Amino acid sequence: MLDTAEPLAHVPTLSLADDAADPDGFAARLGASFERFGFAVVADHGIAPDLVERAWALTQQLFALSEDEKRGYHLPGGGGARGYTPFKTEIAKGASEVDLKEFWHIGRELPEGHRFGAVMPPNIWPALDGFRETFIALFTAFDRAGDVLLSAIARHLGLAPDWFAPAVADGNSVLRLLHYPPIGAEAAGVRAGAHEDINLITLLLGAEEAGLELLDRSQNQEGGRWLPVKPPEGAMVVNVGDMLQRLTNHVLPSTTHRVVNPPVERRGVSRYSMPFFLHPAPDFLIETLPGCVSDERPNRYPTPITAHDYLHERLVEIGLVKA
Repeated sequence: MLDTAEPLAHVPTLSLADDAADPDGFAARLGASFERFGFAVVADHGIAPDLVERAWALTQQLFALSEDEKRGYHLPGGGGARGYTPFKTEIAKGASEVDLKEFWHIGRELPEGHRFGAVMPPNIWPALDGFRETFIALFTAFDRAGDVLLSAIARHLGLAPDWFAPAVADGNSVLRLLHYPPIGAEAAGVRAGAHEDINLITLLLGAEEAGLELLDRSQNQEGGRWLPVKPPEGAMVVNVGDMLQRLTNHVLPSTTHRVVNPPVERRGVSRYSMPFFLHPAPDFLIETLPGCVSDERPNRYPTPITAHDYLHERLVEIGLVKA
């Protein structure tokens, strides 16, 4: 367990390999990190380094395409669910400046006639050799790592280890390829404004490049303090999303985070990252877990909502879809 009596200067690094040898111990450490920070850093996550290396190379090739070619993969009115979303499109909830980023979304491959086909559209694949095969494999690898993490979260919450399995079967998860282009010294806005994620958990590769910060409110400082997240090379940053926060009645908090602009000497350098937004199936009912409700912690969300309806509400708020 983490000692929450003493303030920690950084999010501790855990090893996912410990889950096999000591599942209850790993679950306790992961849960404690989430309760303290809303974040965890996870090494030994099992995603093959050569697969990740190929994915980074293809991500750079993708965003090096001409603006016209990239915009040919953009679907207006699609909410950015698949394919390309241009630079300066997304805005953090409540922000006044759009984010300084462009991105590409890859979703779950569904067979023809699948019951979720109407709300989980087919993928868009660019004309790059090996792109489709690489990112289908990476999506699957993220899915597997996510299953292990969700099982640990279930144990931490006193649930059956496989509690989340039916919830995320055919889940509406999204792999986002992110590019933060070089920016000028006088650029308005930041690479990613302060926000919380929508989904259950986010699994992120690429946070070694400085910029990711979480809002640490544990010290009772007015407004909190921004804490840099600095994973070891190749490690994964994992954070709680709003759906899991709602499901657990804020036992596991969805922590505000941002990506700040680099120092002047790094402003001419692109930043890339790959977050995997792990979602439940669209028809999953987000209903507060009874074990997370007590006299001291009354139910904040007495009215359940489906994952699909909740996602739509949030996409409207961040400007990706119209109401």
